[in-house]
Amino acid sequence: MKGRKIFGGTVKGEILATPDDISFYGGCDPETGVIVEKGHHLEGQSVSGKILVFPTGKGSTVGSYVLYALSKAGKAPLAIVNKSTDPIVAVGCIISEIPAVDQIDIDQLKTGQKVEVDADNGVISIV
Repeated sequence: MKGRKIFGGTVKGEILATPDDISFYGGCDPETGVIVEKGHHLEGQSVSGKILVFPTGKGSTVGSYVLYALSKAGKAPLAIVNKSTDPIVAVGCIISEIPAVDQIDIDQLKTGQKVEVDADNGVISIV
């Protein structure tokens, strides 16, 4: 799948996907990487070490800092794949150096799939 580079890098890993938008500020514990937003599709699951796939971000601009805090704590996603990356997630990925790609048909990506994210070229490959 071909999309648009938000922040470069290449990683391989397992997908954690949701049809729900994610608010990192208040929706994700910055110390553990666990989604804590009540009623969220991923509530109780950790984004740490996963290829995190979701439509777009939502919520406060502090979400960028939460992604940075996750990175500093070693609990960040390996990469982020969006349908449309909002500015909050984009800035968070850039300051945290998390590979990120958007303009992807995320309906084709499922939790548990192994993928390679080549964010330098905007390419997602199922492995």
